[in-house]
Amino acid sequence: MEDKIYLVSPSSPSSILSSMISEINPYKTIVSPLELMESSCRAVLFSCELSPLGYDYEMLKFLEELKSHDAKLNHCRGALLIHSSSDLYTKDFAQQIIYLLNSMGMCFIGHPLVEATSTLRNFATWQKTLPLSLEEIALLQAKKLGLRLREGIVSHKKPGKITVLYSSPHKSSNTLQFWHLVKEHLGQFQIDEIQIENGKVVDCKGCSYTLCLHYGKQHSCFYGGFMVEDILPAIELCDVLLFLCPNYNDSISANLTAVINRLTVLYNLMSFHTKAVLGIVVSGNSGGDSVAKQLIGALNINKGFYLPPKAVFTATANDPNDICKIPNIFELAETYAEQIKAILK
Repeated sequence: MEDKIYLVSPSSPSSILSSMISEINPYKTIVSPLELMESSCRAVLFSCELSPLGYDYEMLKFLEELKSHDAKLNHCRGALLIHSSSDLYTKDFAQQIIYLLNSMGMCFIGHPLVEATSTLRNFATWQKTLPLSLEEIALLQAKKLGLRLREGIVSHKKPGKITVLYSSPHKSSNTLQFWHLVKEHLGQFQIDEIQIENGKVVDCKGCSYTLCLHYGKQHSCFYGGFMVEDILPAIELCDVLLFLCPNYNDSISANLTAVINRLTVLYNLMSFHTKAVLGIVVSGNSGGDSVAKQLIGALNINKGFYLPPKAVFTATANDPNDICKIPNIFELAETYAEQIKAILK
């Protein structure tokens, strides 16, 4: 049975955003944060109209009130419609909104965003395969988003497999140390840990779509090698994909970024909508949220993995073994392990 969609739209939408919302019918409008917290709604669509500075201030106020009430949104899944008055800011604001709501327990379907920039030129590539105007494509994508949001995320029918990707050395990584604490509670699941060492994965060459598709049909890639032989099969077979991301410069490491860039060959072959993406990010001082939002942008918004509740664990630990000095760290590791179990069950 499909769920009713509840709409959160605190700002007055532009004409194009109003038209996109109309493609979602039927829906019920949520008028206050408390109504969202107290309702039994499961499918929630957030409509954002961005200012020239790239913000929907009314939406931020809505989320701030949710946060002030310590909202628990584990019963909800979300998606977004966003319109910008320029050709910028849509992805940035989407990452911010998803990160905040996910930290309150909301999950997000894969490809949870339909964005409309001021010129709608972000839909131009769709015109290569669809004989429609840019506005017609925007409305079509909004309609498809609504259908997927209603349907929800397909549950797992078999014991789960976890693929863990990392590139840090074992000796000094607080991120790996925390993962090992989590792993102690996951003995009943198959776990495939893959270290991406320097030089093992070459970054994407930028092949044409047709050439990438050609290699993909052969379960291969232009470069072949470790990516094709080990990483892609592990991702194809997993139910949960976990990235271990020490924060060195407020960004995902180069080796893991290369893996993400090379996922297109598999992305062209299959949907990632039933695969969960998670992350563990430990920072030396600050910026863990910056890395978390990059993971969300690359893997949930762009590649279409679904984002479970509280998907990215962040912590601050600088020197080796500092992670163990964080208060209640062992309880936090067990809680994160229980979140992974909930996904797989």
